[in-house]
Amino acid sequence: MAEMIVTPWEVKGEIDYDKLLLEFGLKRIDEKLKKRLQKKLGDNIFLRRGIFFAHRDLDWLLDEYDKKNYFYLYTGRGPSGHTHLGHLLPWIFTKELQDAYNTKLVFQLTDDEKFLFSSTLSVGDVEKFTNENILDIIAVGFDPKKTEIYTDMRNAKDFYPQAVRVAKHITFSTAKAVFGFENDSNIGKIFFTSMQAVPAFIESVNKGKNVPCLIPHAIDQDPHFRVTRDILPKLGYYKPSSIQCKFIPGLGKDGKMSSSEPETCIFTIDTSKDIERKIKKAFTGGRESLEEQKKLGGNPDICPIYQYFYNLFEEDDEKLEDRFRRCKNGKLMCGECKQDLIPRVQKFMKEHQERREKAKKLVSKFLVK
Repeated sequence: MAEMIVTPWEVKGEIDYDKLLLEFGLKRIDEKLKKRLQKKLGDNIFLRRGIFFAHRDLDWLLDEYDKKNYFYLYTGRGPSGHTHLGHLLPWIFTKELQDAYNTKLVFQLTDDEKFLFSSTLSVGDVEKFTNENILDIIAVGFDPKKTEIYTDMRNAKDFYPQAVRVAKHITFSTAKAVFGFENDSNIGKIFFTSMQAVPAFIESVNKGKNVPCLIPHAIDQDPHFRVTRDILPKLGYYKPSSIQCKFIPGLGKDGKMSSSEPETCIFTIDTSKDIERKIKKAFTGGRESLEEQKKLGGNPDICPIYQYFYNLFEEDDEKLEDRFRRCKNGKLMCGECKQDLIPRVQKFMKEHQERREKAKKLVSKFLVK
């Protein structure tokens, strides 16, 4: 079994979410909190199946909302490559939150981070991916009247004065302890988390009053926001609340979907043929032979193909349970399961790509000048 590694820049191995809850000090979303969210979100697949499963101070944020102290949303993307399904999942839930609570979204593209932490990407490379990723963000369907997209380098005038306020309260020893920096880490890396903190209080700065903030994000980004929560009260602002999701796996054996292994990713620019090829080649929870599979059954718990149905591509719980059961008892073969998945992913991506093309004419409505 591969060792679990979960940092803001690397995720590897078999993920133990119970262990991460303890290590990060997160709370699991219980039934009471889930029902509060479902009053607005309805029978939401991400909540129902525990895909969004952890939080910080979400109960406090909803209490404030009930008092008409309305919150805004903040999420982001590090533009180091093309967008893939793993990136889209939390964005889709963020859109559902925006629609349900009729709230503003601040979307941060951390172009500075991806340049600072990469040994191969140039500023020009990052700029290219930033422009590509913006189209995918818009294609998710966020409300242009309630969504602001910032990029750290383009919007430095807005962000930097606030980032230095944060940075003054973060010591190098804290950065080393939280992020594992070494003495030879470049100083841009050490400063970066100050920039990622800014959207968590930028609305309070702009409004001249404290505004609650909710950050939906994948669990690997939590270290940045732990630091943010420590610092913001010192500046007179609320701690941001957050809600964390699990990873959608890559099509390989271990870990989340990662752009560094392109054949294990479904990118938003992939053709139908690309999608078919990648899914057909994917790792599964199947046995070594068809005979053994029929006799002993497969293991959907470790199968990324099953996880795709679980996370995005099978809304019906009864049908999902039937797929799980037939796999376990040897009635469903891996090839059949892949053939079921391929057209669903192709349809999803075709529709996204159509919206992505239309997004080219909408960019100016979303970007903060």
